[in-house]
Amino acid sequence: MNNPKSSPRFISLEGKNVVISGAASGIGLASAKLLYEMNASVYILDMNDEKIEAAVHQIDPQRKKSLGIRCDVTKSDECDAAVQNIITELGHIDVLVNNAGMIVRKDISSTTEEEWMQVLDVNLKGVFLLSRSVIPHMINKRKGSIIHIASGWGLKGGPKAAAYCAAKAGLVNLTRAMAIDHGPQGIRVNCICPGDTDTPLLRSEADQLGEEEEQFLRKASERPLGRIGHPDDVARAVLFFASDMSSWVTGTALVVDGGGLA
Repeated sequence: MNNPKSSPRFISLEGKNVVISGAASGIGLASAKLLYEMNASVYILDMNDEKIEAAVHQIDPQRKKSLGIRCDVTKSDECDAAVQNIITELGHIDVLVNNAGMIVRKDISSTTEEEWMQVLDVNLKGVFLLSRSVIPHMINKRKGSIIHIASGWGLKGGPKAAAYCAAKAGLVNLTRAMAIDHGPQGIRVNCICPGDTDTPLLRSEADQLGEEEEQFLRKASERPLGRIGHPDDVARAVLFFASDMSSWVTGTALVVDGGGLA
């Protein structure tokens, strides 16, 4: 039987503090904007100071409920320092969005060891390090939501992206493992698997493959819904997992890809 008192009529993140990595552009920026619009306080992490400043200005020109912090998620000391700064400022972290990512469009025989390690470091090790910094603070509160941005290629293979496919597949199963470990502590862990989404990262793939960008994007739109994704499409899924609408959802991989995987 439904409890009407527990059935929200609208979504609000009032009082929630959100941390998003790789949030100066693309899916991360769109998610930061949407969660801010839903009254969350949003801290964005990224590598480029100028892009961070520009992103924060887009999200919250008055600096009322957002802040940007430079952080390389592949370095444990920077993750620890960023999280401690946020805890000192806000007191708690309710939502962590592990969005920072990169891709190298090469098969195994063409991928250098350095490229392999860089892709796994950003896409997988960075999630481990930032989550490890945040989780103890969520445990103290006995509540939290961690959202990983994986990929449809974490569920199936893709051409000329061996390291990326390996990293995102690892991230999907890491989601399940973390959900099992931390569910008893009140922490939900889920991941989103986007299809091709119009971001600087996607457009960089055309350059890596030596393809004309417009033709590359046209091919990427060949899916049941007939278009590539927009960052806002994925941001809405982030909002679902960040909100109490998903309070009984953990350990899952949500595909947001216009039907491409189907």
